[in-house]
Amino acid sequence: MTNNRRQAAGHLTALFTIILWGTTFISTKVLLKTFSPQELFFLRFALGYVALFAIHPHFVKTKRLKDELLFMGAGLSGVTLYFLLENIALEFSTASNVGVLVAVSPLLTALLIPVFLKGERLHLRFFVGFVIAIAGIVLVSFNGQFVLKLNPLGDLLAVLAALAWAFYSILMRKISDLALNNIACTRRIFFYGILFMLPVLPFMGFDIQPQQLIVPENLFNLLYLGLGASALCFVTWNWVLSVLGTLTTNVYIYVVPVVAVISSVIILHEQLTAVSVVGSLLILAGLVISQLKPRPVQEEPSPNVVLAEEPEPAEIAAAEKADRMVH
Repeated sequence: MTNNRRQAAGHLTALFTIILWGTTFISTKVLLKTFSPQELFFLRFALGYVALFAIHPHFVKTKRLKDELLFMGAGLSGVTLYFLLENIALEFSTASNVGVLVAVSPLLTALLIPVFLKGERLHLRFFVGFVIAIAGIVLVSFNGQFVLKLNPLGDLLAVLAALAWAFYSILMRKISDLALNNIACTRRIFFYGILFMLPVLPFMGFDIQPQQLIVPENLFNLLYLGLGASALCFVTWNWVLSVLGTLTTNVYIYVVPVVAVISSVIILHEQLTAVSVVGSLLILAGLVISQLKPRPVQEEPSPNVVLAEEPEPAEIAAAEKADRMVH
């Protein structure tokens, strides 16, 4: 696969992943009627782990403790902390606030890149696109009801969730450099994510009843979250990170609210408002602007440098004649 085709496949895969993630709120909304956020977290990632093991029943063999620490950090930041902080934030703040604040993850990632990664450069268009996209996300999240309601604890937890995802993206970029099997790597991350969550589950009302799992509606939505949004999407997202880079990949997070709006209209038959349309267009515009690469600057010759002029044909002929006469 040529580099251009690989890049195109990366963009399409990122969009596919975001579309699946953007529709998960529907399944989550259904399952939260039966399960607590913590129970749902455990079920979806445990199911995702089993699915990935069935597909690729081989383990990652790390050569150094430093490499294993990368997997531990990715599981802690991208699985345990991100979902735990986001769910707790929703208990103290509004869904609109959390939706907007979590969307600052691409900016936080951009600020971390110069510290932890080499080879990925920031450019002004990224920040311009970020401002435009955030304006659109605000419109979509609040849907015209601009009531400023600050919830310090919940809002702080939402920002910390965005920061956790930024660190996950950085760590995954480093893991991709190890050139290991992507499915096995993702499963190892799920393992550590679940492992770090286990100590706090007994204190957060963890009580899953077997009869709850066989209800058709619950089973279908759990399969969608576990196999689709967890197993499949984390594998594809991790691959895209290795292809497009951390900064370019994370910008696609802006599209999640757009997918949520469209899916709510199609599946839940909710009304599409003008504010949501304008907000969605701003988000897409911000995404496009953020993805634009600056043109390479061509170096012009210094005015003090005198370029040699090519000799005329007549001058060349005269020089050859003189050379023959000498010899």
